[in-house]
Amino acid sequence: MILTKQNKAIIDAKTYEQLLYGVRFASIGDVWFQDETGDYWLKRMGEMRAEDNDMHIRASKNIGW
Repeated sequence: MILTKQNKAIIDAKTYEQLLYGVRFASIGDVWFQDETGDYWLKRMGEMRAEDNDMHIRASKNIGW
């Protein structure tokens, strides 16, 4: 999916937990995780995780697998 300003704003508004939930439970082939938008989604998660790795652990425990 092409990364539009609207898609970027949607991703930027999500918490780390919401982003992680999307990655873990999205259907195979979900367009949010393809092309530029998917790259940005994962980049945003990486930036947030780099700021606070413990946030990843808490989010992971909250949403489960």
